[in-house]
This record gives sequence, C-alpha cells and structure tokens, in this order.
Amino acid sequence: MKQFLSMLILIFIFSCVQTVIYEPISSIKVDISILASDSLMGREVGTEGEKMAADYIVSRMEAIGLEGKGTDGFLQDYFVKTSDNPHEKAEVGADGDTVGITGYNVLGYLDNPSDQIVVIGAHFDHLGMGGLYSTARVDEIHNGADDNASGTAAILHLAQVIKKLNLQTDFLFFAISGEEQGLWGSNYFTKNPTIDLSKVTYMINMDMVGRLDEERGLAVYGTGTARNWEGLLDEINTDSLKMIRKPSGRGPSDHTSFYLKDIPVLHFFTGQHEDYHKPSDDIEKINLEGIKTVADMIERIVVALDESEKLEFKKTKDEESNTPRFTVTLGVMPDYLFEGEGMLIADVSADKPAMKAGILRGDIVVQMGDSTVADMMGYMRALSSFSAGDQTTVVVERDGEKVEVMVEF
Repeated sequence: MKQFLSMLILIFIFSCVQTVIYEPISSIKVDISILASDSLMGREVGTEGEKMAADYIVSRMEAIGLEGKGTDGFLQDYFVKTSDNPHEKAEVGADGDTVGITGYNVLGYLDNPSDQIVVIGAHFDHLGMGGLYSTARVDEIHNGADDNASGTAAILHLAQVIKKLNLQTDFLFFAISGEEQGLWGSNYFTKNPTIDLSKVTYMINMDMVGRLDEERGLAVYGTGTARNWEGLLDEINTDSLKMIRKPSGRGPSDHTSFYLKDIPVLHFFTGQHEDYHKPSDDIEKINLEGIKTVADMIERIVVALDESEKLEFKKTKDEESNTPRFTVTLGVMPDYLFEGEGMLIADVSADKPAMKAGILRGDIVVQMGDSTVADMMGYMRALSSFSAGDQTTVVVERDGEKVEVMVEF
C-alpha cells in the first residue's frame, strides 16, 4: 500500500508538470500503467482497488484544473442492494439497512460560456479477481488494461486537450463505476444527476479503445441517435479508419443510460480480442498511439459542434428487443468488427462445446444445423433453437475451406 501511495504522489507531480509540458502518449501510458497495475487488484466495484482508482482519477482531474461535480467534490457514491438470488436484478439507490455494495463515480467539470453540456465518459471499474464474468475462469487479478483503463486514460487526455481549446461548450468528464456489473454507475447518475441533463447536447462513451490493429477497424455505436452524426463522422475521419457504424443507441456499455434519457450518443470501441475479461489484458498489448487516434477523432467532433445548436435526439430501432433468447451457449466470442458473411470467432472459451468440438479462433461460423448463419443475428437465431443435451452439426470456414464438426450443448 505504501508503495502505491508513493507512486500516486509521483504521478500527481508528473500530472502537474504535464499541465505545462504535455506529452500525450507518455501521459496515456502512465494512466493505464497505474489503473491496470496489480496494486489496484482489478478495480472491482465495491473494493478498495476501485476506491484507489477513483482517488487516482480525482488527483488527475484536479491537476488538469477541472471542477469537482460529484456530491462530495469529484466523487458521487451510490449504494447497490444485492440479493442472494443471481437472477434478481440489483437495485441501485441510496444506502439502507440491506447488504450491498458502495461504488464511486468520478465527475470533473469544465465550465465554459455556453449553457450546453457535452458528456465524455468511460467506465474505470473491472472484474477484480475474475468471478462470474471472467472468460478465463481463474482466480487471478484481471487488470483490464483495455477494458477499460484505455477509455479512462482517453477521457483524461481529452480533458487535458479540451481545456486548452477555449471552446464555448461546457464539458463533463465522467469516469464511471459499476459498468461491468450492469451499468450501475451511469444508471444511478442519470437518475440522480449533478448537472442539468436537459442541457446535455450529446454524450460520447469510450469502452475498450486500446487495441486498434493494423486493419484500423473502429466500431461506432449510436450513429442513428442524431441527424448530424453520419455526415460528421465522414468529415472527421481524417485518419481513414475503417468505421463500422451501428445506428442503435442501446448497447452493453454506459452510453445506453444516456440514450434512455433521450440524449444523442456515440460509443467508440476498437474491437474484441482473445484477452477480453482475462488476466492477460495488460498494458503490454495496448496500442497507445491508437488510443490517441480515437481521442483525436473525438476532439474533432467537439470542435466541429462547438457553438452549434443543441442536437436533436432521434430514437433508434431497438435491436436488442429483437434478439432471440437462448438457453445454451457455444462458448465463443464473436468479432464485432467483422463485416463479412457469417460470424467470425474472436476467441474460444475453455471446456465449452465449441472447444470440445474442435472449433478454433479465426473460424467463421456459416451454418448451425439447418440454419444458415449470415451474420451475428443469424447465429443467435440458430442458437435459440437448441436446448441442453442437443447435438448438431456446425459448419465453419477455415483457411478458405468449409469444415463440419459435431457440437453437443
């Protein structure tokens, strides 16, 4: 603990120097190194590691010169009532007599002349020692360098940069807790805001932006939530990234909480990988320049929209409401950036049906039983037709050839 506190003091001094001499890549690297260090024990909500991470983010926001916008300085605490029943949804609200978890959001504000507010957010919590959400199923520290120290470092970088731009718009830089457990922190904030939500013109979210690869694929969700987004994304993509655009404002990250309050959103994501929710998600595999590339794009968005009229919110088709329900799993992780025919497998979970059948990472599922799999939705529809104990043939494309395997659920 003493070693970590000494490190915090050094980083705080470093942050103060950075306000005069700012080197983006070095700063991003330092932030991820601290947040994804073993000292924070995986930053699971409700643990000492999460609070230490929150305190570190507070020190960085103070050094940048932001104003605290929580209920206690920069912090907004919330209490989550939990249940012994894993199928019962956790209830987020004020503290009480029941057993539960206390989490901490961190909110830093930049007060400019305009009444409009832009929220730039990223969750900073992760899985701690793994638990139910670990894809490795091991009791080890899950540091979450990409998920989501990368996004947190990006909002701190953007705070540093935007503060010097002398824009008109106000900005709330929102480091969010409890995302991994079910959007706890963002859900609580949007129901108990410390700003006037009616003044928020849009919200930008970053979750896993640390693995921009050589194909330069970037998923952008929420492109249908405002009329302006599509054309603006074309204009600001000066780095020629391969953008995969998803219109829906709903998704498995914190932008959803703002979309449900009728606020236009954009969510940035550089793609799934084999280290997702595993102890191997460490800083050594992070593309620091790639994080800055994504942040530069967001910087261009806020500059382009500064002094513009408040964005008009558009409700999008709820893709999740049409998602088939299924009771079995193949045990694979899809590649969400894949745009070809079928479903590309980014990773295969140990001891699950896919691995036992010989399905490999990089395979493309094109058929399950009698169902053709043209895309992710086709895969889920096919999966929903099976029950535990069923057997079926699965056809995958591997190295340009079709391979047929037998799977038992």
